[in-house]
Formats: sequence, C-alpha cells, structure tokens
Amino acid sequence: MSPASPQILIVDDDPDLLKLLAMRLQAAGYTVASAASGEAALALVAAAKPGMVITDLRMGSMDGLSLFDALHKSDPALPVIILTAHGSIPDAVEATRRGVFGFLTKPFDSKELLRQVEAATSLASGASPTEARVGKSDEWRQAFVTRSPIMNALLDQAHMVAESDASIFIRGESGTGKEMLAQAIHRASPRRSKPFIAINCGAIPEPLLESELFGHTRGAFTGATRDHKGLCQAAEGGTLFLDEIGDMPQPLQVKLLRALQERKVRPVGATQSIDIDVRIISATHRDITAEMKAGNFREDLYYRLNVVSFEIPSLAERREDIPLLASYFLNLLCVKYHKEINGFAPEAMELLLGAPWPGNVRQLQNIVEQTAVLCTTPIIPTSLVQKALRDDIGSIVPFEEARRHFERDYLARLLKVTSGNVTQAARLAKRNRTEFYKLLQRHQLNASLFKEVTE
Repeated sequence: MSPASPQILIVDDDPDLLKLLAMRLQAAGYTVASAASGEAALALVAAAKPGMVITDLRMGSMDGLSLFDALHKSDPALPVIILTAHGSIPDAVEATRRGVFGFLTKPFDSKELLRQVEAATSLASGASPTEARVGKSDEWRQAFVTRSPIMNALLDQAHMVAESDASIFIRGESGTGKEMLAQAIHRASPRRSKPFIAINCGAIPEPLLESELFGHTRGAFTGATRDHKGLCQAAEGGTLFLDEIGDMPQPLQVKLLRALQERKVRPVGATQSIDIDVRIISATHRDITAEMKAGNFREDLYYRLNVVSFEIPSLAERREDIPLLASYFLNLLCVKYHKEINGFAPEAMELLLGAPWPGNVRQLQNIVEQTAVLCTTPIIPTSLVQKALRDDIGSIVPFEEARRHFERDYLARLLKVTSGNVTQAARLAKRNRTEFYKLLQRHQLNASLFKEVTE
C-alpha cells in the first residue's frame, strides 16, 4: 500500500461491524472514516472526499445500492465495495450490472477484503482498470480476472513456487486456464526474460512429437532437409509447457524421463546429446492416477513432473467470478466489435450464474461473444443468453470428462440418499465396499460430510 493511500469511508448501521472493519483497515495502514447510515455517508463524502467507500447493502432508509447511485451521480469514478449478510444472486447481479467495484458477503474473508481495497484505492493514483484489479506488483497474474478466494489462494501459492525451479504439474478441466497459469508462473519466475514455449502433446503424431521436442538432424528421416532445433533447446533458460501430457505416447514418455533426469536431449538422428536448462510445467485434464493404474502413464515420469501440483477449480466451483468475467469479456468485445452494450439484463445474468459450465471459462467467453455479436440493444436480453446456452457446442465435453462428472454426481447422490452410510451406498450401487471406497477416494468424496449435512 502506498503511504499516500486515500481515505476509506465505511458505512454500516451495525456499530460492532463498523468497529471491526475500522480495526482491520487501520491495522493494514489505511485512514478510515465511518458513517452509521447512507444519509450520514453522503454528508461525510461532501466534506472528506474519500478515495473509496465500503457499504453494507441492507440499511435503514437508504440501502447500499441507493447510496452507490447517489455517490456516482457526483463522482462516477469513486470505487464502491458492497458488503452484505444477505448475499444472493439477484443482489450480486444488480450490484455488478450497476458498476459496483466489489461485492462481498458476511462473514467476509479479511484477506479478500484487503485485496479488493488495495485494488480499489489504486484507482485514485491513476492506475488502469487492470492494474487496479491486480496491483502493480501482481502484473504476472493480470490475465486472471477473479475475486474467488479459492483462485486467489491458488495464485498466491503459484507465486511462491515460481521463485524455485521445481517442476509443476497442473490439473484442471478443459477451459479452466491451465496454460494461462503456466504463463503466469513463468512471468513471476527468474526465467521471465527467457522463452515460454508450449506444446500440446495430444495434438501431434508420435513420430513428429519426438522431433518437435528434441529436434532432428539433416537426413534423420525422409523430408529432414536440414537440422532442426527442438522445443527443449528453443526454450533454453526459460519454461517448456507440456500441455495434455497424459496423451503422450509411452515410448516417448521413456525418452522424456531420461531427458529430465540427465538434463540432456538427443535429437533424432544425432549421436551426441545436448545440455538443456529448462523448467518443465505440464498439465492434463485426464485422471492421471487412473491412467497410471491402467498402465498408460509411467509412475516414474509422473513423480519427476509432479514436484509441485496445482488443481485449477472449475468455473462451477467459483461462481462468484461469473459476473466479473462476463463483464470483462463484454468490455473487450464492445471494443472489438465497436458496440455500446452496458451489460446483461438481471435475468440473463442469473442464467449465466446458474448454468453448469462444463466448458468452464472458455465456454463462458464464447457465450458472451455470441450474445454480444447478436445484441441490438444496450442491455443483453435473457432470450439471447438462453439461445446461446442451448446452442453452444462448448457444452459438449470429452467422453472421459463426462463420465467423470457422472460418476462424481452419482456417488454424491448415493451418499446423500444413505446419509453417508458407505455400506448401504455400496449395496445400492451393487459394488463391494472396498471398491466403493476406492471410487470415493478417486473423486475426493468424504462420506462423513454427508452425515453432517443430513444431521
């Protein structure tokens, strides 16, 4: 935080919460003023001119959104964070649609509150919207538009790991941003000035994949008319991202393991090995544990790649990001297509918030683009979102991923019906108890949690 950070005005009709907020913010080094109502806040704003406002949503005669509207009539650039114990989809939709900077529910997460406060106060120093969201020291992660505590915790861990040279293994469903995370780690690492090179191991045939990774010499095979430097050499000093590593053919897995152990590669057709200095980040959407059990992926290679592991949450696990992401994509698309669209109708945003999103963030981006292209009004209507969700090809996921979703939902349903009784659930599934426990472990389902929910 800059020493010249602007004053923060906090507004709430709960005196205990006002004290708690003031203590948290003052402990972080901020100057704080407080008001017990929206009307009192407006009077203070005229005299003190704060740099940002944190207000409760539900108050007496003037609620948080009414206060926001009044504040923005005189100062449209003033950042406002709304805090409420009555968090709901309509509230979040309405707040986001009107342009509220942040929206948090009580009991609030102190770390996330301070993160949003720091981002909001940076607007007063003239930072761009992107800089304001992430902070100048966090430029490495600026591609991630999120207010999710889960996602922010993952990014904090990724930043710590980036300083080391440890190999990183990223799990996540298709469309969650595995390559984006790999790029962010590279930008935060000491290797940031060197190349970042990505390759999809499942998109290239086996004979060509070896040549792409390790290179080849002239005459090594038909069509090899010159020496070719492989991607391991091209990424020298930087980061090599192996996407969909779970699809790598087994013979090549052996050669990759040897290259990682010796830190040398031998181009196809060459007799001498070449030293390499690259950091390896790999990723997959597959259940790699199941692949190893089936003999499709080498355990020794997995443990060499999986020094540090990250799992990116699906969009369904961080729904609080949907309004933020939808608005972010819409703003970019308005510039791209030269359109003036102010946002989504409240019912349209509710549809986005409630959709299953099997294609994750990539699918959301496609839906927003489709609606923006077809929209002829200042607000995207519900009908356009309904049609886009119904027609979207991104909702079709790979067979294995669909089966994994089905298994997880099926097991959870059984546990819910049996109140967490594993023996009874296994009997209903016509599986022995040991096998049923293994299925629960594979999908990280804890039977005891269903007992607590039932009780």
